[in-house]
Amino acid sequence: MSISLPFEETRPYVDSEVPEAIERITASPHFETIVRYLFPDADMVRFKTQFRNIKTVNEFQETIMDKAIWSIVRQTSDGLFSAGFENISDTHKGMFISNHRDILLDAALLQLMLRKNNMETSEITFGSNLMRGSLVIDIGKINKMFRIVRGGNIRDFYKNSMEVSQYMRYAITQKKQSTWIAQRNGRTKNGDDKTEMAVLKMFAMSSKKPFVENLLELNIIPISISYEYEPCDFLKTAELYVSSYQKYVKAPNEDLNSILHGIQQFKGKISLVVCEPIGMTDLTEADTFEKNEKFQHLAEIIDKRIYAHYKLWKTNYIAYDLLHHDNRFAAFYSEQEKQDFITYMNNGINAIQGDKEELTQIFLTLYANPIKNVLPA
Repeated sequence: MSISLPFEETRPYVDSEVPEAIERITASPHFETIVRYLFPDADMVRFKTQFRNIKTVNEFQETIMDKAIWSIVRQTSDGLFSAGFENISDTHKGMFISNHRDILLDAALLQLMLRKNNMETSEITFGSNLMRGSLVIDIGKINKMFRIVRGGNIRDFYKNSMEVSQYMRYAITQKKQSTWIAQRNGRTKNGDDKTEMAVLKMFAMSSKKPFVENLLELNIIPISISYEYEPCDFLKTAELYVSSYQKYVKAPNEDLNSILHGIQQFKGKISLVVCEPIGMTDLTEADTFEKNEKFQHLAEIIDKRIYAHYKLWKTNYIAYDLLHHDNRFAAFYSEQEKQDFITYMNNGINAIQGDKEELTQIFLTLYANPIKNVLPA
């Protein structure tokens, strides 16, 4: 059904658009392959019949996405642990800003935990670089994902930033829908989570209100997520290695390949914590600084909150000690666990072309940086 709503090029689907999207998804030649991976015991005929009966966004999330993400968690992790949901109120929608380790799972796991805590799911940023083909677009937009345009010249960047800023404020204040966005443009590749000042400035673009009032209206809520085994750790290591010598150019469909790799890779334990929202006191403190320094200080407040709730695993402690040729954190792991991690690392490094010592340093730094961020300066 063709309808006209505000932010037509940006917004996710509404319920009236769901039936046609469901039919397109079902007709895709990739449909059965996806179903068999996520639901290996499903009867395909019965599944298709039930799938075609989905009429709303909520039905899609409840009957498909919840089960699909739980299936991924069960198949590829040792458990998902969460905390801090008392910091969210369904009557006070907000802007979830998360550290970013996996293209798909960071936001998907939050949605899972929101539903588990009987809360409404949020809308999610959907990078235009991922919007390849009708199947991906339909699955994304039916799952409350809204478009954020990547790339372009300075003029395009400003226009696109304003569009997404206006849309997120509209979603939170008018539609009464929380939104999710990463703290930076692209995943953290080296394990050093940092909120980009440009992201926070983008938040403020859509209002002429003073700094404190402007951002307080968005109810910014930091999210801290950590994986015992970093999704795409060896892919990230290889990218950083190449980037140290030349400009890194992504291969065709590399982002989609990273999504699939992140889904399938073993992740060990996973932790997701909702941090304390950014309140009046935080914003008033940031407002004492001049111009850009306001946003920089706010970024530092968000980072400290994410670090404080980032779950450190034995993999982080082992990597830190290996990187620094030390036993500082030996109490957090056994000798066998250390040897297992070294074997895991060596097997992955040996599959990457390049100087092994340098690759090892990059890999260990990826796992060690979260500890560096919580140590006293």
